[in-house]
Amino acid sequence: MDLIADHISHRFGALEVLDDVSFTVGSGEVVGIVGPSGCGKSTLLSILGGLLQPGSGQAVLRGAPPSGSLNPLTFVFQDFALLPWCTVGENVDFVLLHTGLSAAERGATVGDALRRTGLSDFRGAYPKQLSGGMRQRVGIARALAVRPAILLMDEPLSALDSQTRELLMEDFIGLLADGAMGAAYVTHNLEEAVRLADRIVVLSRRPGRVREVVSIPLTRGERGDSNARSRLLALQSELWSLIREEAIDAEREFQHA
Repeated sequence: MDLIADHISHRFGALEVLDDVSFTVGSGEVVGIVGPSGCGKSTLLSILGGLLQPGSGQAVLRGAPPSGSLNPLTFVFQDFALLPWCTVGENVDFVLLHTGLSAAERGATVGDALRRTGLSDFRGAYPKQLSGGMRQRVGIARALAVRPAILLMDEPLSALDSQTRELLMEDFIGLLADGAMGAAYVTHNLEEAVRLADRIVVLSRRPGRVREVVSIPLTRGERGDSNARSRLLALQSELWSLIREEAIDAEREFQHA
């Protein structure tokens, strides 16, 4: 299943946020979305996921979802968005309550999602008992439970320390390895973008327009090799050169707002 951004524009009142944004997230593909602060990345993701109607253009799904998919699109948020009064297992089960699955089927689905994210031993724990990295794993498990075609990830690692972020990047690489899921991945972190994405959409300063699309000429498996480090650093530098001046201008604008 493909997700298509088709000439999407949007404004909030007089503020123009996005202007004629088009690209496709192909089946099993990871597309990173980067750009200066305030360029509309999160707004674009909300439009892609159907949480917000665009001023013009549209987000379109093309093709059939994977077999057994309960929701073709699902979000992984920056702030975990867990229910604090529910256990880990109950948080994951929450997204399945209205799917028509039996209790036994839901239990098996939750168990599988927890196993894939290394949380099987924490099924009865509460969010307050977990580290930030573990709470984000619960958010990922909850997304996996509905067997999506495409994950919509909004800065999912930005609230975490560098060591936990590195471990979760490795988790994402493992979860995406079989090509069963694609992802649209919004991030400020250019290292994350070149480690995880197949292609990177670079947006301009607000209103966000597609400035360039950068392809990563290495598989995610190859990127873990020490010999690939220099190539990844060069790609990061290329991305930074595309957004640096506009990022500086955006930062000045926020400081004087």
